[in-house]
Amino acid sequence: MSAKSMTDVAYEYLSKRKKSVEFLKLWNEVNLVMSFPENKVASKKAQFYSELMLDNRFASLEDNKWDLRNRRKFDEVFIDTDAIIIDSDDDEEELELDEEEKEEDFIEE
Repeated sequence: MSAKSMTDVAYEYLSKRKKSVEFLKLWNEVNLVMSFPENKVASKKAQFYSELMLDNRFASLEDNKWDLRNRRKFDEVFIDTDAIIIDSDDDEEELELDEEEKEEDFIEE
C-alpha cells in the first residue's frame, strides 16, 4: 500500500491531466495505486469522496467531475450560500410533532 493519502494520489493524477475527471475514473486510479483489499473498497470509496469534498485543493464540478481548484476560475467553484433556500417551516413542524409525542408519552406513563 502507498504511503501517500488518497487525496495526494488524486492530486498527482489530476496534475498530470489537462482537464477534469469524473469521480469514478478518479476513484479507479486511486484504488489502483492504493491497492485496497476488496472488502474495504466500498468504505474507502466513500471516505475518498468525503476527503475530496473537504480538501480545498479540489473543485467539485457539474456532472460529478473533479479538477484542481487552482485551474478553475472563481465563478466555477464558488457557491453562493445566499442562494440556498432553507425551508424552516418543515423543521418547526417536526419540532412541534416531537414535543406533542413527548407530552403524550408523559401522560400515558
